[in-house]
Amino acid sequence: MSTGTTSENTLRFPAGFVWGAATAAHQIEGGNVNNDWWQWEHNPESGCVASSGDACDSLHRWDEDVTIVSDLGLGAYRFSLEWSRIEPAEGEFSVAALDHYRRMCAACHERGVSPVVTFHHFTTPRWLTDRGGWEAPDAPERFARYVERTVAHIGDLIGWACTINEPNVVAVLGYTVGLYPPGMKDEFVRHFAVNDAMVRAHRLAVDALRSGPGSFPVGITLSMEELVAGEGGEGTRDAAEQILENTFLDGTAGDDFIGVQCYERTVLGPTGPVEPPPGTRLTQMGYEYWPQVVEYTVRRASAYTGLPVVVTENGLATEDDTERVEFITTALEGLHRCISDGIDVRGYFVWSLLDNFEWHLGFGPKLGICAVDPVTFERRPKPSAHWLGTVAKANALTPPPA
Repeated sequence: MSTGTTSENTLRFPAGFVWGAATAAHQIEGGNVNNDWWQWEHNPESGCVASSGDACDSLHRWDEDVTIVSDLGLGAYRFSLEWSRIEPAEGEFSVAALDHYRRMCAACHERGVSPVVTFHHFTTPRWLTDRGGWEAPDAPERFARYVERTVAHIGDLIGWACTINEPNVVAVLGYTVGLYPPGMKDEFVRHFAVNDAMVRAHRLAVDALRSGPGSFPVGITLSMEELVAGEGGEGTRDAAEQILENTFLDGTAGDDFIGVQCYERTVLGPTGPVEPPPGTRLTQMGYEYWPQVVEYTVRRASAYTGLPVVVTENGLATEDDTERVEFITTALEGLHRCISDGIDVRGYFVWSLLDNFEWHLGFGPKLGICAVDPVTFERRPKPSAHWLGTVAKANALTPPPA
């Protein structure tokens, strides 16, 4: 894999490098009333600041979203399937829902965009959560059955497949931090059990995807941070890496790629995270502005797994779109250094295509390269969208003027 410079300030990416934008069904579709997150966000004790409601109305406006991706010059669109639409009751599959997602995949191909399909992005059908969710003994098998049925319907149109989005986040925020359903705090034994269940679910899903129609790369996406040991924090850092990352990285043997999703760094002391010092530059999400996380996590994921790496999510929560371009530019410079050092990096996906429902934080954080009117749902590409499209079409990064 060769890279080079077309001028002193231009960084060229490898031929075939994939440039894309990412979304998730619950964050943009609207009206996903049959999953655990809809129930959670309507629980007044959950801490959620808003309901997803109509979100971005992408259930009906998905064709506009695909068209925007294509018009910008991006080569791939990563979106997720809503399991609770496809299997609204246990063992009952909706052909209409499967046809809907098949149309999405077909529209991507018609516009020269590769559909990157995620099978689970945080939301689980209520019928399964009523039986314990990922703690149900047969949860991995139920997930694999859904994947098998779905790939039989749309597999011939899939470009890339991601089994589970950030299983480590589902587990830690659901069972240790308590911000995500089922809202458990410091339930470490249950947290570790869910980790194991989701690794098993991933492995079964990989087998299901490979047994169906189509031929496409298969992997998992993992939330990774630059975890730094502060004074006396080496043991805490090592334990955090093992629980939050290595457990899942160990489950990727035989996969076609590892999806890295990275936004921040965390400094850890003897008892946990250390707050950034006063004056630290922060994002709307409340964590440190740290675009260097891309280079760090890509190097770590590659060294640990030996797999090709795709940055399946990276971006910035900000109202200042100039700041977003600055952040992504620095991130891509680090990614280019990884490639120049021989690391097999296959693509970069910005999070997100649209300003959308950011889980327990509602619609406040703005991570999209397109704004969305909350009443009319009109999509308005920001300057960062056009800039990233220019980068993608050139397959090269020219840093903006200082």
